[in-house]
Amino acid sequence: MYARVFDRQKIPLAIYYTRRLFMSLPKPKYARSEIIKSVAFNSERIRLEIGDMWACTWGADDNIYTACGDTKHHDYEYSSEASIWKVTGSPYDKNEKFQMNLLNYTPVDKEYAKTLPDTHNHNNVKPGGVISVGGKLYMTVSSMNYGEPGHGFRQRYPNCWIAVSDDFGVTWDYKATPYDFFSGRLCGPTFVQFGKDNDGARDEYVYAAFPCSFGGVAYWENQDCILMGRVPADSLLERNAWEFYTSNGGWDSDDTKSAPIFEYPRMTGQDMISYNKGLERYILGNYSFMSPRGMPRPYHTGEFVDCETKYPSQLTLFEAPEPWGPWSLFHIDDNWGTYGDYQPSFPTKWMSDDGLVMYMVSSGSFEDYKFVVQRVLLNI
Repeated sequence: MYARVFDRQKIPLAIYYTRRLFMSLPKPKYARSEIIKSVAFNSERIRLEIGDMWACTWGADDNIYTACGDTKHHDYEYSSEASIWKVTGSPYDKNEKFQMNLLNYTPVDKEYAKTLPDTHNHNNVKPGGVISVGGKLYMTVSSMNYGEPGHGFRQRYPNCWIAVSDDFGVTWDYKATPYDFFSGRLCGPTFVQFGKDNDGARDEYVYAAFPCSFGGVAYWENQDCILMGRVPADSLLERNAWEFYTSNGGWDSDDTKSAPIFEYPRMTGQDMISYNKGLERYILGNYSFMSPRGMPRPYHTGEFVDCETKYPSQLTLFEAPEPWGPWSLFHIDDNWGTYGDYQPSFPTKWMSDDGLVMYMVSSGSFEDYKFVVQRVLLNI
């Protein structure tokens, strides 16, 4: 999450796996999927540009647009603000050039977050979700605080708002909503993805997943659950048009009545959900950081000047018939990535018609601190 790229001694795999023989690793309390029996990941991992987070949406012009948390591009220095990229081509067609182009290095004034309440010197602006609706791009952006001991060194979102682009990501109105459009446990939402320009959405609403802790605070990593909100697609920027999923399976405009749609205590990330049209199932990718002893361990732990992750993370994949569940587990990897990869997502443009082939976008530390793409084959 923070652009600090340097070599570090990796734990020998023999020692790493030996430790895991004598520990009980966290497991999500969800039944195994009866739809997806297993998955196979292609060993090839395509890596483009530099940065992380990479929330993706399928634009009206048939390109993918993605938001980066930390960008370094050509003559630019590292930016800890949101940046916007256009992804052209595809990872599966060798005859079509697959590339990324930086559209806007700082769509949000990088000094803006520092003027907002409840921020500190290590605060930056981070992207959450991106969605294309009616030819416009909408991006949730949040103020993020780094390295707070009182929050277990988790990266905290104090507030969140929505920025809008009318020209496919080249320019942005980052004050389209108030900075506190969302706050508290409603920060950092990601949008549920359907087809091109939100074509094929289940109804007239846009849905969003809100990462949340049981303590009512939103973090980037190692929280407890996901809440769900929805809003009419033509009212995305109207706060009073939003409503939230409740414990009785209904919807209420009072966000204090919202209930988790997914729970994995201390092991829930800022997750993304995509609709697999071929399978008629929703796919949720979750990432969790752990210590060598299998304890939940936030990515930035310890003194801020020396707090990079050292260990692989846990990847868990789930499917459900609705955006709010019920979720079933179809894949778990306790040793994901080189030093802890994160934020898996599955762009709907790159799903096969039968739904059995998907491409996972993710990022991580060191050599994986890029736009990483990997083919995933589903066995049903």
